[in-house]
Amino acid sequence: MTTELSALFEQSLAMRAETVESVLRGLFDDRARNGEIARPPRLMAAIRHGVLNGGKRLRPFLVMESAALFGAAPEAAAHVAAALECVHCYSLIHDDLPAMDDDDLRRGQPTVHRAYDEATAILAGDALLTTAFDILSSSDFELADTTRLILVRGLARAAGIGGMVGGQMLDLAAAAAPPDETGVITLQAMKTGALLRYACEAGAVVAGASAADRERLSEFGAAVGLAFQLADDLLDLTSDVATLGKAAGKDAGAGKATLVGLNGPAWARRQLDGLILQAETLLEPFGADAAMLTAAARFIADRKS
Repeated sequence: MTTELSALFEQSLAMRAETVESVLRGLFDDRARNGEIARPPRLMAAIRHGVLNGGKRLRPFLVMESAALFGAAPEAAAHVAAALECVHCYSLIHDDLPAMDDDDLRRGQPTVHRAYDEATAILAGDALLTTAFDILSSSDFELADTTRLILVRGLARAAGIGGMVGGQMLDLAAAAAPPDETGVITLQAMKTGALLRYACEAGAVVAGASAADRERLSEFGAAVGLAFQLADDLLDLTSDVATLGKAAGKDAGAGKATLVGLNGPAWARRQLDGLILQAETLLEPFGADAAMLTAAARFIADRKS
């Protein structure tokens, strides 16, 4: 990636992050709405701690850039991106719990269960998950009902049994019985890849893109999803707490099987190069319009945190 393109990407990433955070701030103030009786202050504070605590907002970026590629309405794309970020942040809150990955830091701050307590963290995650579907079905932005249904069903499946939640279950089981390479790929495609794949396809859905273009964006999302996990595993092996904003070296310490652990860092970096080439090839038909998505793929492979 050239220096100029890198700078443009960073600007775009920051702009998209601010857009989705504006939506999230509006959703999670203390004011009851939409027939709610009340909003418990401690619950709302915990939700905000888990959602409005920084982060690159990569998944929302992918939704909004994929939507922009096909000329979608920015407001609709921003709300779909916010719904996806609610699911992602819920997953982080629950993953950090002692019964799961047992982490004390997230994005350089105490995890929600450390800042509040375990029960409040569980409820904050529950609230975020259900709010995601409230957003997608709301009348706050214009979108055809059939499109909303596709988005709701797609997010439910990406986040559920055959997606993120199922992948987390496989990850927990892997501590007792480490999987082989095929098992690791399946686990990672579910736990990490499913939401990234959804992010890319959802933008195309919002825009009403053709089935062929939706599939192309879905394949792009699958490639960057695997690249994201490979880069994450490399960082866990080679980085530190100050850089990551969370614990480092946990996978090796827990005896978890990863593709990096099975095949080595040099192999992983070669795989990353191949995945980025695959991602770029998938976007070639869109030419310069896909420049930010192409830059995002390279950013995912080269990220430091």
